[in-house]
Amino acid sequence: MKLQDRVRVHEVTLLSNNWYTLKTTAFDWRRNDGQWQRMHRETYDRGNGATLLPYNLAQRTVLLTKQFRYPAFVNGHEDLLIEAAAGLLDNAAPEERIRAEVEEELGYRLGAVHKILEAFMSPGSVTEKLHFFIAEYDPSMRIGDGGGLADEGEDIEVLELGIDEALAMVADGRIVDAKTVMLLYHAQLHVFAPR
Repeated sequence: MKLQDRVRVHEVTLLSNNWYTLKTTAFDWRRNDGQWQRMHRETYDRGNGATLLPYNLAQRTVLLTKQFRYPAFVNGHEDLLIEAAAGLLDNAAPEERIRAEVEEELGYRLGAVHKILEAFMSPGSVTEKLHFFIAEYDPSMRIGDGGGLADEGEDIEVLELGIDEALAMVADGRIVDAKTVMLLYHAQLHVFAPR
């Protein structure tokens, strides 16, 4: 049986369309035992996104951002969030969008970028699928200071960290952003691992 045959949508109600779209949906779900069960779920649609970790293999460094994130703040995180560069696609191709985000946030124009995976980060309520990339960088690729776009409310600090330091920051809780943790562990296993 196709997944589409197990879902019957009855009502979709728009709750908010302020920053992104928040809806509540009433639907029936056909359970594994064949019975139909009425369910109600809220979904937050912010579009799909992309993220990228620039790395310098020779120097064993990575580039990250540090910025204020209100949702993390209200959930008790008392520091600026350290993250990989990222952004919403806004109808652009993932590679095109992440290149632009890296220029805006980090101040680097990258060469080849490599897609490593796609993932839903919070599939219980958020529709966003995130495209993950890595790319090598060196100082000659720097074209500006980065920092993001002030008119989009961005106030970003650029960090260049050794990979070992960044991984230690994951271990001790200074890096808690999921996409960044995933990219750093990927880099540890597939970029910086001894060959």
